Amino acid sequence: MRASLPALREAVLDAVAVLLPVDCAGCGAADRALCSGCRRALAAGDHRHPLADGTPVHSALLYEAQVRTAILAFKELGRTDIARALSVPLAHTLHRVAARTGPVELVVVPTTRAAWRRRGYDPVPLLLAQARLHPARVLRRVRATGTQKALGTEARSANRAGSLAARGSLMGRRFIAVDDVMTTGATLDEVVRAVTEAGGEVVAGVTLAYTPRLFAPSS
Repeated sequence: MRASLPALREAVLDAVAVLLPVDCAGCGAADRALCSGCRRALAAGDHRHPLADGTPVHSALLYEAQVRTAILAFKELGRTDIARALSVPLAHTLHRVAARTGPVELVVVPTTRAAWRRRGYDPVPLLLAQARLHPARVLRRVRATGTQKALGTEARSANRAGSLAARGSLMGRRFIAVDDVMTTGATLDEVVRAVTEAGGEVVAGVTLAYTPRLFAPSS
């Protein structure tokens, strides 16, 4: 019976594709939200790189090729139909890191109102919800920030610096900071600063993917 499950799954997807035509969010192939090749590309690895203060960050995937295309489709094109598939490598990495750190809470960057209006959802909490994980609502935005896309490393840091604050004391609380894509680390740096200033501790960061041209994995 177990050997027939992949075939059964493909048959079900074939039937769904007839009723709800869709293209693969990773490569554009017809009739699958994610084709089998792109699903295989989402197998979680353990790519490690520290923030400037030494906080370890673990990323599940490399932000390139079909992984990059799929994440962009999820974040910018409304492809929430692949949220479950993307949540799997993120959750795998989170559970692995949490097993080493002991009891922790999850913390994410709160979305902006503009981003919520544009998307209608907050990408990182949605991925976590797919894995039945829920971040603590401990941070708030205290000043507006611009988009990070066209900025260099120093400009990204300046754009994020001082943009977050804790909602109250975090004394004695330990966190894993979660984000979707790590490019320069500026966003996670700001999370660490805000949590630390409120008396908490960020023991690690976890991201779905990271940009390999900017970070070399550490041993």
